Amino acid sequence: MATSLIHGKHVVCKVTGRDGALVLDDAAVYQEDGTIVEVGPFAALSAKYRPDEILGSERRVVVPGMVDAHHHVGLTPFQLGSPDHPLELWFASRYAARTVDFYLDTLYSAFEHLESGVTTVHHLTSRLGPASDWPANAEKVVQAYHDLGLRVTLSPMVRDQNRLVYGDDDAFVASLPAEIAGDVGEWLGSQTVPLQTYFDVMDDLLGRWGENRAERIRFQLTPANLHWASDETLLRLKSWAAEHGTGMHIHLLETPYQRAYAYRRSGVSAVRHLERLGFLGPEVTLGHGTWLSDEDIEILAATGTRVCHNPSSNLRLQSGIAPLNRLSERGIVTALGIDEAGINDDRDIWQEMRLALKLHRVPGIGARVPTAPEVLRMATEHGALTTQFGAKIGTLEPGKAADMVLVDWDTIAQPYLDPDVPVVDALVHRGRPSGVRTVVVAGEVVLRDGKSARLDKDAVMENLAASLHVPLTLAEQRRREVAPLLLPHVARFYDDWLGE
Repeated sequence: MATSLIHGKHVVCKVTGRDGALVLDDAAVYQEDGTIVEVGPFAALSAKYRPDEILGSERRVVVPGMVDAHHHVGLTPFQLGSPDHPLELWFASRYAARTVDFYLDTLYSAFEHLESGVTTVHHLTSRLGPASDWPANAEKVVQAYHDLGLRVTLSPMVRDQNRLVYGDDDAFVASLPAEIAGDVGEWLGSQTVPLQTYFDVMDDLLGRWGENRAERIRFQLTPANLHWASDETLLRLKSWAAEHGTGMHIHLLETPYQRAYAYRRSGVSAVRHLERLGFLGPEVTLGHGTWLSDEDIEILAATGTRVCHNPSSNLRLQSGIAPLNRLSERGIVTALGIDEAGINDDRDIWQEMRLALKLHRVPGIGARVPTAPEVLRMATEHGALTTQFGAKIGTLEPGKAADMVLVDWDTIAQPYLDPDVPVVDALVHRGRPSGVRTVVVAGEVVLRDGKSARLDKDAVMENLAASLHVPLTLAEQRRREVAPLLLPHVARFYDDWLGE
């Protein structure tokens, strides 16, 4: 049985409330075979146990492993030639993106996650190619996380309608000029995956990587968004998830156009529509929720439905600012997601926490605004609850999984930090990936001295670069030609939507 004692100047066990956290000084975590056995004073635990290894020191802070609760791709859309646009145009601009190997692409962002202190990623695969390629490509994504040693909840996204605009695929293609209609129609056809194929892929993944076979791999179902899923598909996914014990994650109300779509579809808000379907509940997480109304928030509170807040994405794509303060006030479990890429075009969970902390500081003395403990909980315990790992991770307590991050205290406190500054506040305000020294997942050191303990990052990056520094394929070149011609037609589709 592998054992270790993880020592820190401070050990942040868990957030206890809006303004507090359980933090032990000169303490340690003792773990056996990936499970935390005891947390307490370092002197007492070092005398009591004889671990195989002692990690950390009096110059480290031990924090629960971070959770990126909403992630999609490796190389960012910006890197692949798709500049920031309002979301509805951004979908179309990504038509021009290059094809990237799923394994190498996943490793690219997984390294960034690991180096930032993220131990669990909820990976929502945006597109896995034609239906025939889904099994192999999904396998590549899972294999990448497995090889690096991170936890992952994989959620292939389901679309059965309105794949490019918030309207019928065939009608939109018919409205396009002949010079591009054929290309767009063929591409949309290639993205059509029968729902039964999706279920077959999920069954295969659960059989190969299920809970009894791979301790760090889990799965959820993901209807991509209300406009992308018919009511029949939503109900079939709900039934399958209940039968197989998986949760669900659905993008919802990310933009004002999506809010308008819901009223066009059913005459009520998206949240009210899902409530009437019987879709909501504690096993469901809404990604974004930027345009939730007060009535919507009351429905979420009543049903126990959870939310994942993605502040970087919302700002980059002009989607708006989510009502985080109201979600917090109503006690709704809210996670934190970096989405396609953070505000710095990377996977920096510390920057994302700071953005969540400071973006919602509404004017007014005494106004309710986020606190550092609340934001840390979003990135740890609450993020965990939106994945299939649930309460097994997210805090440092006996019986929980031994997932933790060791941060160099000097990178936070030097050259001076007032001793009255709470540890959690210091971490959230001043933490950086550069301060992450060691990452432990299930008791295993997967990042040591800032470097992956399993894979050679330089070799992976060289392979990824070599795979892309080649001429465009004919299909890629044609998509580059079609994309700028497509954008104005997509923009025109939404004329007057917000005027309603």
